[in-house]
Amino acid sequence: MAPPEVHHLFHHPIADHSFSADQNTLAVAKDTTVELYKRGPQGFQLKDELTGHDKTVTGVDIAPNSGKIVTCSQDRNAYVWEPSPTGWKPTLVLLRLNRAATCVRWSPSEMKFAAGSGARTIAICHFEEEDNWWVSKHLKKPIRSTITSVAWHPNSVLLAAASTDGHARVFSSFIKGIDPRPEPSAWGERLPFNTVCGEYMNSTAGWVHDVAFSPSGNALAFVAHDSSLTVVYPSAPEQPPKAIVSVSTQLLPFSGVIWSSESEIIAAGYDCQAYKLQGGESGWQLSGTVATKSRPGAASGHEESALNMFRQMDLKGKTKDDTKLDTVHQNTITKVRVYGPPGQGASKFSTSGVDGRIVIWGI
Repeated sequence: MAPPEVHHLFHHPIADHSFSADQNTLAVAKDTTVELYKRGPQGFQLKDELTGHDKTVTGVDIAPNSGKIVTCSQDRNAYVWEPSPTGWKPTLVLLRLNRAATCVRWSPSEMKFAAGSGARTIAICHFEEEDNWWVSKHLKKPIRSTITSVAWHPNSVLLAAASTDGHARVFSSFIKGIDPRPEPSAWGERLPFNTVCGEYMNSTAGWVHDVAFSPSGNALAFVAHDSSLTVVYPSAPEQPPKAIVSVSTQLLPFSGVIWSSESEIIAAGYDCQAYKLQGGESGWQLSGTVATKSRPGAASGHEESALNMFRQMDLKGKTKDDTKLDTVHQNTITKVRVYGPPGQGASKFSTSGVDGRIVIWGI
């Protein structure tokens, strides 16, 4: 397996990141701006900057097909940015929130986007052709605290949300005239707007940091602040799930989660590295880190590290440099995103961190 591709963009935390469909454009949320990088022979080079928000940008997402960029911020607003001959053209979206927006994601159909917030509300936004502006509808009940992340089902109607009230929930965001009638599934058949199709609590009521649907949409995974991962397999509308599998780990908490296939999940967070979990309805287990251990030149690298160890002992009286971690990321991983077409599982994924690094991993 090839070593991970590391891009150290700056010495500053990255709140969120997103790649374009061709992987040549990278959008990074930094402070009150979104920086756009283009891939070149020397790695990613800064090409443009989206400035419009006046408080910290908390979410960014590039639509794979249209190339539109949506951003949200602690200023309680969102912008939809469209490419034009003169640069990126912003359209302000009034989310009608009285607290900060915390996360944003396009639906797979790209007809809508969802923005979570600290106002116990999720804004579902769609474009009104007649009035030529973006309109927001609110998912509210039964949310009791801040939304930390949102994830779309492949049908663009169901939306999963993680929140600090210790719950992961699945809502219907069906909007008449925008969405085609969804096919019946284990999550439900009749799905009017704000129908709660599933509500699952973390066993210790810890904050739920991230949530993700499996590639088929028939399972849901979420990670919480008690260092656990939970996978839910629904059975039928208004029926108990077929299985709820929870894995407790001795690691620091995960802050991001994705599915690489129906039987493998990637999770990363405060341990500064990505982990693989494998399993199914009968059970899940932690199977190790994604970082490759054995690669060409590993033996010579081991000899070199032994030499460095003795050199450190001689010079400083200690065996290792305790200012540098053994992991690729040197601080908390904030986001994990699928690198490639959505809904197909993942052969690669990307992570961003507090250390200002973007890392692209092979699975």
